[in-house]
Amino acid sequence: MSDVAESAFAYDKTFDGLLTCVFDSYLLKRKPQRLLAFDEPAPLFCEVAHTVATDENKAARVWAHLEKKMTELALHSLTVSWLADSITDVDELIFRYICKMIDAPQSIETNFGDADVLRLAQVYKQVCGERLRMLQFLRFQKTADGIYFAAFEPRHNVLPLTLDHFKDRFADQQWIIYDLQRQYGYMYDLHDVNRVTFGADNKFGTDGNLDKSIMDADEQLFQSLWRTYYKSIAIESRRNPRKMKQDMPVRYWKHLTEKQ
Repeated sequence: MSDVAESAFAYDKTFDGLLTCVFDSYLLKRKPQRLLAFDEPAPLFCEVAHTVATDENKAARVWAHLEKKMTELALHSLTVSWLADSITDVDELIFRYICKMIDAPQSIETNFGDADVLRLAQVYKQVCGERLRMLQFLRFQKTADGIYFAAFEPRHNVLPLTLDHFKDRFADQQWIIYDLQRQYGYMYDLHDVNRVTFGADNKFGTDGNLDKSIMDADEQLFQSLWRTYYKSIAIESRRNPRKMKQDMPVRYWKHLTEKQ
């Protein structure tokens, strides 16, 4: 391989796979500049130097080492930032951060003069912000069999971060929360939360709106009442569209009953 060419590791794009990349990097004494999926073509002047086989034992050893150097909050920021799947190079960012953490004599988690430490903090803040918006803007629709359905399209893969909240908040109700962008969701059956996926012919709607054939008889009435209430409490003279868009970004509106 040319000395000027970038090297890359190919892996399965899982978090354990990423930690295995770190382990293999130190084992082989080679740090890749790029991390690619198995089926992802290497960019120009970049060669795949190593194909990583995800190994839970290797991943656990890397994580155990990080636990000795990092606070619980900093470790949490790694797993949360991993969910920023709309950022294409987030895995490379986390990889560099972990390697710097391992190489440093002490924790670098507050060294915001380092570009990767600062960037990771920004990504963590973005993901946490998206989680909060999901808690704020999710709207449920009731089906005829008593299940509450809600659809959302978060910018990042934050659905797993919201499950504990919804399970505690709606412990006495069956519900399904579905990520339309990533085509998966979770169902709570009053006991357990299980992952679900829908086929193309499902009646939950590709746009997140329930098919009327499975909607509870009173659901449309309740939606109408909610829209009427929303309009009645609005003070026309104090309308501030710019502030509204700032607090409630337009990309969420299509899933909000009151904005239909």
